Amino acid sequence: MKSKLSLAQYVKKRNGVPLGASDSMKNMLSRSFGASSFPVFWHYWNPIWGYYLSRNVMRPVANFLPISLATFITFLVSGALHDIAVSIIKWKAILFFTPWFGLMGLMVIGSKRVGISYGHVSWPVRALINASFIFISLGITYFLETLYA
Repeated sequence: MKSKLSLAQYVKKRNGVPLGASDSMKNMLSRSFGASSFPVFWHYWNPIWGYYLSRNVMRPVANFLPISLATFITFLVSGALHDIAVSIIKWKAILFFTPWFGLMGLMVIGSKRVGISYGHVSWPVRALINASFIFISLGITYFLETLYA
C-alpha cells in the first residue's frame, strides 16, 4: 500500500522547496517546462492542483479503470472545473477548457505510449517542445471551437 503524502510533502517533492517558499513558482516552471516528456511536464505543473486531482480523481478512477483512461478522465475533470470557474466569472456557460484539457490528456497518453522523450536535449529545447504541446493543443481547440460556434 502506498503511503499518502500530505499536501506540504507532495509540493516539496514536486518543487524541491516547501509549500509557500519564495522559489516555489520558479522551481515549478523550471521543472515542468524543462521536463523530459509531456507526461513529466504534468508531473511538475501546479502541484497543489495536481495533489487534489490525484487524490480525488486519478487514484479512485484508476482503481477500476486502466491508467490511460483514468488519466484522460482526470484531464477532463480538470478542464470541466476550469470551465465552471470561468462560467461563474463570466456568468455564461463556457465549454473550452474541457476539450482543450481532454486533448492534452490524449497527448500525454499518446506520447507516453509511443515513448516520446527529449531528456537528451538542452533545457531551452525541452521548454520549447513542452510549450509546443500546450500551444498546438490550444490552437486545435480554438480552431475546432470556431468551426462549431
